[in-house]
Amino acid sequence: MTTAGTSRASCSPQAPVLAKLHNYRATDGSTREIVLLGAAGGSRLVVDRRACDGDDARLLAHLWRDEPDENALHVSREYLADAARRCRPLALCDLLLPPEGTPGANASPVPRPAVLVDRRGVTYRLRATPEPAELRWHREDPGAPDGATVVSARDVVAALEDYEPVRALTRAAIEALRGDRRISIATLGLELRRLEASPIVLNRRLREAVLEAVRQRGVSLSAIAIACGRMKRDARGNGSGETSWLARRVGLVGEGSAGAHNPWVHSDTLALIARDGLGIAPHEVELG
Repeated sequence: MTTAGTSRASCSPQAPVLAKLHNYRATDGSTREIVLLGAAGGSRLVVDRRACDGDDARLLAHLWRDEPDENALHVSREYLADAARRCRPLALCDLLLPPEGTPGANASPVPRPAVLVDRRGVTYRLRATPEPAELRWHREDPGAPDGATVVSARDVVAALEDYEPVRALTRAAIEALRGDRRISIATLGLELRRLEASPIVLNRRLREAVLEAVRQRGVSLSAIAIACGRMKRDARGNGSGETSWLARRVGLVGEGSAGAHNPWVHSDTLALIARDGLGIAPHEVELG
């Protein structure tokens, strides 16, 4: 069974093996090994796993980047000396995030948290789908009867109205599993490339700039639309700005029959509204 953010059994998370520390015979007769794996930000994982295929991986310790390798030997010896040998399954997020309490100077560029939450309380996380195993973003809405559903990286960005940490977590997960043929990252990689290359961009910062101009400078939506060349005339020929066009482009009102606010705008339209409508440089309202 695959839990959120964890790949177990035949889909144990993979990482480069830096050292093999111990081999031992388990109570079920299988041969197991304790290895040191590379992880986020130069940190390392001390992992107990099945020797024949690397599956059923268990996390013994997560070492900081500056900790000596000798600490891994101490951890493994204490673990083998304990008859109970209790430790939790290795999770995908262990590869993507630094150990708890890592000093800021040694922090991984992958931001916390691994589980993302939008304004409605809906959670998003990377997890492996059932066979064939494929790493994808999943949406988990507590109010939905169907449980977790697969969504694209673009859907998660739209829900959060922010590119980060979706891109960083996606990129780190792809790198961590690039050499693992048991979990496909093909679709996730394609979604990341499309997200980074698309001319359709988030409009949140543009919307904030428009609202700031209205509140603080007393500029009307009509005046901004007129400056962008979007005008309409009534039956008497009186002209005014096409405020509905502006409101839709910056996500102030919904579009279509569903009435959902669109978090996206074409980069050309963003530049037009920023430069001509607000008199600011487009890069000031672009989300990186």
